[in-house]
Amino acid sequence: MKENLKKLTGYYKPYMGVFLLDMFFAFLASIISLVIPLAVRYITSEVLNMGTDEALSRIIFIGAVLAVLALVQFASNYYITYVGHVMGARIEYDMRAEIFAHYQKLSFSFYDDQKVGKLMSRITSDLFDISELLHHGPENIAISLIKIVGAFIVLSRISGYLTVAAFILLPFMFIYAFVLNKKMKRAFKENRVKIAEINSQIEDNLSGIRVVKSFANEEIEKEKFKTGNDGFLKAKRNSYLFMGFFHSGMTAFTMFINVTVIMTGGILMTKGLVKMADFVAFLLYINIFTDPIRTLIDFTEQFQNGYSGYERFLEILAIEPDIQDRPGAQPLKDVKGDIVFDDVSFKYNDTAHRVLKHISLNIPAGSYVALVGSSGGGKTTLCSLIPRFYEVTKGSISIDGKDIRDVTLKSLRNNIGIVQQDVYLFAGTVYDNIRYGKPDATREEVTEAAKLANAHDFIMGLPNGYDTDIGQRGIKLSGGQKQRLSIARVFLKNPPILIFDEATSALDNESENIVKESLERLAAGRTTLVIAHRLSTIRNAERILVLTENGIEESGTHDELMAKNGVYAQLYKWTK
Repeated sequence: MKENLKKLTGYYKPYMGVFLLDMFFAFLASIISLVIPLAVRYITSEVLNMGTDEALSRIIFIGAVLAVLALVQFASNYYITYVGHVMGARIEYDMRAEIFAHYQKLSFSFYDDQKVGKLMSRITSDLFDISELLHHGPENIAISLIKIVGAFIVLSRISGYLTVAAFILLPFMFIYAFVLNKKMKRAFKENRVKIAEINSQIEDNLSGIRVVKSFANEEIEKEKFKTGNDGFLKAKRNSYLFMGFFHSGMTAFTMFINVTVIMTGGILMTKGLVKMADFVAFLLYINIFTDPIRTLIDFTEQFQNGYSGYERFLEILAIEPDIQDRPGAQPLKDVKGDIVFDDVSFKYNDTAHRVLKHISLNIPAGSYVALVGSSGGGKTTLCSLIPRFYEVTKGSISIDGKDIRDVTLKSLRNNIGIVQQDVYLFAGTVYDNIRYGKPDATREEVTEAAKLANAHDFIMGLPNGYDTDIGQRGIKLSGGQKQRLSIARVFLKNPPILIFDEATSALDNESENIVKESLERLAAGRTTLVIAHRLSTIRNAERILVLTENGIEESGTHDELMAKNGVYAQLYKWTK
């Protein structure tokens, strides 16, 4: 915990000037609040014994000084509330940027095991609580300590007897707080987990709302959500149980302190050991003394919220990307497109079963190679190894004679274009989505890419042409239109190596023919790997590889493989 807190305080470094001023004004506001009871004591004990004129002038003077102090306190609280909150927001901004950048580094294997809703909660609600802790935490502690110490000094000067009476219950109060704090910490951490699960469930439901409605399964989804919501309520109830004991216990202790002081003060006044003016001032200071205790109570809850969120934040940052640039990795330049698999094997982390076994393959630059085979044979996995979405378990893959692990990831992926069956388009305009392939592209380049992908005509038919908003994931477009935009995106990228992952299998015949024409135009002169479900679409491939659990079972042209009457021939007859 000590090391974590040290890291957490490191986020103040860029804003140290603002932070120190925030602490100064917190200190100033606290000192001013300690002055008022002293003024009351002075007026009741000294001023009332003066002559009328002198007393009046002295009261006016004290009032003027207190008014000035009130204005200073106003300015101090304004700085704490406004500038201090902005500092907290800036720290939240920095932390959100840090975790988002870390998300970008993590590989497919990480996202295979994660739910988007849970990852979202780490970057939204968790960070908000952390920033609130970083802003309010230090100032609350500073204000509380100043008031407690200041009140103690003044109280001890007023009456040692009353001071002992006021502080005698403190050790018991702190023991009570310590025990409840530990229980609250566990409960708040469980709350974070349950909130993340609910966020994940909501994200999953809303993303698949069309499937839900198509099966009329709204009630089933409500029931699934109810299960998660019940778990959240149970966790919240548990945390509020401890919080209830904590708050009510601390309130009771505060009340007992007041009762003890009142009873002790009453007894001491009857015996002439305490003056009335001192007793009144003491009671006012007791309220100043108990107020920071309430602040510390609130801080305890805030700390549990913020620190449990910070622990979850650190959990993500502690995950090292399993795929990253090696030391000394060089950019991949002037790519021709020769791809060589040398005894490549691969298995996912969660299984001992190898998806790919001893694959050795040579794909010359500019060749058009198709991969076929039954589902689960490893076709997509094999292609995902080339841009290093996953790391080979054994063997190596090279491009133009360079091991892909010895080149930078950015340069490797910049030279590979991928068109998938499940097209992902971002919320925004047609223009934005095509330009994603080359962020610095001109309007003319975007238009030319769309024309090459047979997309320009349908784009011009949209309400605002290239500036038409296509909705979340391109929901306002048909499957063929979305696929052509994804092809235009790759045209704009203009990579020497292409991977088509069943890019036409989900389309109707008319859309398939248009997209197929676009794909053939895109593949011209490039090293192209095509994963095909409909074998009729790859009859003209220069080379067809049949991938099974045993590796590359067959290799050859369509006619050669049909003549063998082996695995490919059976697949072709079955899918025809």
